[in-house]
Amino acid sequence: MFIPVTDIEKAKEWYSTMLGIEEGEVKFGHLYIPEMEEGAGMLLDTMPMWRDENGELPRLNVPAIQFETEDIHASYQFMKDNGVELVTEVQHDHFFVFKDPDGNMLMVCQC
Repeated sequence: MFIPVTDIEKAKEWYSTMLGIEEGEVKFGHLYIPEMEEGAGMLLDTMPMWRDENGELPRLNVPAIQFETEDIHASYQFMKDNGVELVTEVQHDHFFVFKDPDGNMLMVCQC
């Protein structure tokens, strides 16, 4: 999955902290490829060729990507304690939606 970000180094640091990612590599100056333990791969990308005529980066305006957790309430509290913008509270004891620093909407789900 590709997630559009404005600053690759800041995004790398934020996602590494929020998702507990310890390893990864920046390539070509605009891609961060973290080592994920399982599931789909993730790429953070400043997407230089996909910016609009004003140089603006596209945003994920709906929670199209979800990250799995074993404890939805602990994950919610962790995000809250770290000042993450929370879009919803925990819904149905199953998921919540948050925004990354670039305004992308993402979801955490206890599957």
